[in-house]
Amino acid sequence: MATDYDAIFKAYDIRGTVGDQIDADGARAIGGAFARFTATVGAKAVLVGRDMRPEGEEFAAAFGDGAMDHGIDVVDVGLCATDMLYYASGSFGLPGAVFTASHNPAGYNGIKMCGAGAAPISSDTGLEAIKAMSIAGPDPAAARGTRTTRDLLSGYVAHVRSFVDTKALAPLLVVADTANGMGGLVVPAVFDGLPFALDHLYPELDGTFPNHPADPLQPENQRDLQNRVLAVGADVGMAFDGDADRVFLVDENARPVSGSLTTAIIARSILDRDPGAVMIHNLICSKAVPEAIAEGGGKAVRTRVGHSYIKQAMAETGAIFGGEHSGHYYFRDNFRADSGLIAALVVLEALSRHSAGLSDLVSDFDRYAASGELNTAVEDAASVIERVAAAYPNASQDRLDGLTVDHGDWWFNLRPSNTEPLLRLNLEAPTAHEVKQRVAEIQALFA
Repeated sequence: MATDYDAIFKAYDIRGTVGDQIDADGARAIGGAFARFTATVGAKAVLVGRDMRPEGEEFAAAFGDGAMDHGIDVVDVGLCATDMLYYASGSFGLPGAVFTASHNPAGYNGIKMCGAGAAPISSDTGLEAIKAMSIAGPDPAAARGTRTTRDLLSGYVAHVRSFVDTKALAPLLVVADTANGMGGLVVPAVFDGLPFALDHLYPELDGTFPNHPADPLQPENQRDLQNRVLAVGADVGMAFDGDADRVFLVDENARPVSGSLTTAIIARSILDRDPGAVMIHNLICSKAVPEAIAEGGGKAVRTRVGHSYIKQAMAETGAIFGGEHSGHYYFRDNFRADSGLIAALVVLEALSRHSAGLSDLVSDFDRYAASGELNTAVEDAASVIERVAAAYPNASQDRLDGLTVDHGDWWFNLRPSNTEPLLRLNLEAPTAHEVKQRVAEIQALFA
């Protein structure tokens, strides 16, 4: 049994099925490679954490052994959400790795990595080099590194709470579905002592996911949360993914709140405190996002899809906040890293200050209908994109990320997948009826 490095190294992280694609031997080799890679920029220690998946403890220990074999000290932070690792990396100035497969089902595991200060490591900023060193095999150091342990939870809780005025929080009833993921550790810890009443679904840490997958982007995985919100009369529902770095909201009527609308709420809340701030949004976010930022006195900057682009743009512009339609929310004072719980608290503070329910808070930004991301298999993505571009010669177009065509009252983005023969279509228009018509119009050009 060998690790399939070609299969598991992705654009932004490492991920695959346990046993046939990734195993403990592979984790050890990758740990050694991570140590060698980070040592080239002066690192003498690395943070290593894990989520609740069954093999996580074994894999994290093997990874740490590989790093120590190459002369690097290991700080074992144990069970942690991904944004806890980013907090530790930023606070202690150390590179880090957390074993997680995020929203993937049981049977998967993987690794998210960052440089010191929570700097992103993606395929073009280190993952390819780490992959090559993993395949090449070990180059042990003369002196082996040491392993120590560190408890992050109390420091992390204080850090998350620092993003809101806790005295302004109201006694809201909050349902949180953490889907047996790492939210089961961090959500009650952050909420403890705050005025919220927490109704917690599936808090037990269980990487076999006995209730439903920890992927709240899929509507079927929000149904238990929606039913519970209605049953208890909650003010808001929150669904966290497996490693708790993303959060998805439902309002008091159990209606899902999109990542774009959540981005708009957070942006306006932050602008109330920091008028004139620069804020990032990716190009598949609703037009309501840059509109909300401009109306709040901020400056909106549009980027490509993907966390490395968001973080780079934040660094270049000094942006205080960035949001993605996929449920990732980035904060300058969180080392430009994303955090589901910081986003959750900022929304709860905004709701606490609002005189009506979440549905009313959202209504100001709920201005358009959207298709969601629609994936279509095509043989030649580049030629299809050119054919679609040629069909709209009078519209505004750009190639920041794939093709964006803007007609003013409706727009769409068409992007090729990095890993599959797929085209991804996102479209927004004034009404659901027009969305359906326009999607059919564009997809007819694919053949």
